[in-house]
Amino acid sequence: MNWSLVPLAEKALSDKLASRVNQEENKMKTVSRMTAEELQEIVEEAVERKLFEIVADPDRGLKLKPEIQRRLKSTLRAQRKGERGIPASQVAKKLGLRW
Repeated sequence: MNWSLVPLAEKALSDKLASRVNQEENKMKTVSRMTAEELQEIVEEAVERKLFEIVADPDRGLKLKPEIQRRLKSTLRAQRKGERGIPASQVAKKLGLRW
């Protein structure tokens, strides 16, 4: 092992730790000490994250099983012909739910 590199490694680790401490201190900055731009950026990021959670399709990219595809197509054809399915109130009653 090249022992002459140990002080350099210690310095690098120390610098990295100091950088991480500064990052953590910046994260913990209170709202009262933020600029309007910093606060706006934080709010925008939070809203963007939440909107993505709400509108993102967790099933995107997944394939429907062939049987489910057939049933959906059959239902759509029936609706186009004006046929109605089982009323929700009837399904709820059958399941013992209050509607």
